[in-house]
Amino acid sequence: MKPTTCFIKRLYACQRSPYLRSISVAFSLTVFSMTLHLPDVIACASCGGTLSSDWASEQFSYTPGFKIDVRYDYLNQDQLRSGSKTISPQAASQVVNNGNPQEVEKYTKNNYVTLGVDYSASRDWGMNVQVPYIDRQHSTLGTGSDGSTPADGAYDSHTRNLGDIKIIGRYQGFTPQANFGVLYGVKLPTGSYTETGTSTDPAAPGGSSPIDRGLQPGTGTTDVLVGAYYSNGIGQNWDYFTQVLFQRALNSRNQYKPGDSYNVNLGCRYAGFSTVSPQLQVNYRYILRDEGQNADQVSTGGTLLYVSPGISASVNPQISVYGFIQLPLYQDVNGVQLTPRYIASLGVRYSF
Repeated sequence: MKPTTCFIKRLYACQRSPYLRSISVAFSLTVFSMTLHLPDVIACASCGGTLSSDWASEQFSYTPGFKIDVRYDYLNQDQLRSGSKTISPQAASQVVNNGNPQEVEKYTKNNYVTLGVDYSASRDWGMNVQVPYIDRQHSTLGTGSDGSTPADGAYDSHTRNLGDIKIIGRYQGFTPQANFGVLYGVKLPTGSYTETGTSTDPAAPGGSSPIDRGLQPGTGTTDVLVGAYYSNGIGQNWDYFTQVLFQRALNSRNQYKPGDSYNVNLGCRYAGFSTVSPQLQVNYRYILRDEGQNADQVSTGGTLLYVSPGISASVNPQISVYGFIQLPLYQDVNGVQLTPRYIASLGVRYSF
């Protein structure tokens, strides 16, 4: 039986082959974990990745039990952008938004390590929990800068903390092939939103300085997530998927509410190899501006479009590794924001 036949029909029929089972589980966890755990800094359009992780998440039902995924993401925002164009720090310092000088940020370096735990109770039902740890360095020149020297509100920060945990359920009992499903869940306010940095403002150097709410490890809000996915085969060795996911904060915290996030993902993979599966995705994300007195209501939100090649390989029937890179095709941000040139992801997973 060929891999795509296994995919379209019920994969438990193919579990006689440990390598096919491993590849199936590998891509299930790859796709499911990538969307659900990525940075919760949806306040800034360029802060979070858009990679979908719901690819064939219905395949979890064919291998009931627990799966563990540990993933590392690297995201270096070092390119200032206004709208869809790059902009120099000097030009950014001349921008005026709502009568106020534009803040000029230098960089935001993000390292994320996320533990994902997935459990399938039956063919139709499953649950995924994502626990992120965030290591983030940020530097800003503040407002009123000339684009090279610190000014009002300038600070440096380095935060290392737990982020916001996501708990996502799924149901895929709508079709005999179990290839259409819905997602539903919450993001909990487990991450800190009160971290501070060190002031580099010439008027008060060295003192404690609050970090922008959009750059905190957590948003302080409880968010709802809802979505749907569909996957199928093309010919003998190709599969494809579509997935949509919506996230909205149900409350505000300390006069801050992150903007709504809309994600649409399309992808295809080649399943003709025995232990390696290449994949290609196109990822779209649209994010509204933040709200509240403590929010940046100008330079938050925007539209992102990425192309994301990746690959997954089995080490043995229980362990698999994967890697993806997201490359921007289009970035259109509100106000002036830092954007990444790429997003890299590496992970390993184990199925019980």
